[in-house]
Amino acid sequence: MVTTNSADASGVRVHEICKSFPVPDAPGTSRVALGGISFSIAASELVSLVGPSGCGKSTLLRLIAGLDVSDSGELLVGNKEIVGPSAERGLVFQDPNLFPWLTVRRNIEAGLAARGVLREKPNEVDEFMRLVGLEAFANAYPHHLSGGMAQRVALARALINHPKVLLLDEPLGALDAFTRMRMQDEVLRLWENRRTTMLLVTHDIDEAIYMSDRILIMTQAPGRIDREIDIDLARPRDRTSDLFLRFRREILEHLHFAGKAADLSL
Repeated sequence: MVTTNSADASGVRVHEICKSFPVPDAPGTSRVALGGISFSIAASELVSLVGPSGCGKSTLLRLIAGLDVSDSGELLVGNKEIVGPSAERGLVFQDPNLFPWLTVRRNIEAGLAARGVLREKPNEVDEFMRLVGLEAFANAYPHHLSGGMAQRVALARALINHPKVLLLDEPLGALDAFTRMRMQDEVLRLWENRRTTMLLVTHDIDEAIYMSDRILIMTQAPGRIDREIDIDLARPRDRTSDLFLRFRREILEHLHFAGKAADLSL
C-alpha cells in the first residue's frame, strides 16, 4: 500500500528571492518579475498562491523546482538549499504533458525509469494507478483519456517519485467546471493520503479556499507576498457556507474585484 506520513514531507522556505528577465526588444534592460519575495510552508501543508497574471507565480514555482536560478535570495526545502532539479520536488503543469506514444502505465513509470529505479519498485506503478483510479486504463494511450484522467496520470507520475514537495501550476485550469471540482476532491484525497507538502498556483479563488490550509496573495509584478490568509474551515468544505463566502468576499475585496460579477478569478 502506498502511504506517506508527515515525516516524509519537507517544509519550504523562500527568503528575499529576486528574479529578473531581459527585455527582448530593449537590449541591456531587464524586467523584475520577483522583487524580494519571502514566505514559508510547513511540512505537509497545502498552500495556494494567487495573484494577478504576470506577477511571477509560475516563475517562483520554476525556481523552487530548480528549473531556473534566482538573481538573489535563498530557497530551501527542509534544511537543503535548492541548487537544481530533484525528484524530491515534483511539478505538475496545466497541460499534463504526457508522452503520446506511451501507455498510461509507461507514462507513470517514466520518472522511475529515468532514475534507474524501476526494477527496484515493480509493484509501485500498479499501486499508484489504483491510487488515482486508473488501473482499468493501464494500457490506454493519452488520446484515449479525458482531460481529468490525463491530469490524474500526471499526478501519479509526479507522486510515484515520493516527492517531499509537490508544485502544482494551474493543474486544473484547462478542465471544465464540473471536472475541475471533481479533480479538486481527487487532489485533496491524494494529499490527505500522502501528506505531501503542496504549493498550488491557481487563478480560481474558490479553488484556493476549497483546497488550502493557507492562501498567499501576491502583488502585481514585481511579485511579493501582499497578504496571508489562514483558511480555518473543516474539511470537507461547503462552498456555499457563510464562512466560505466570507473568505471569498474578503479576498475579492482585497484584490479590488468585489461586486464585479465577471471577475471571480484573477
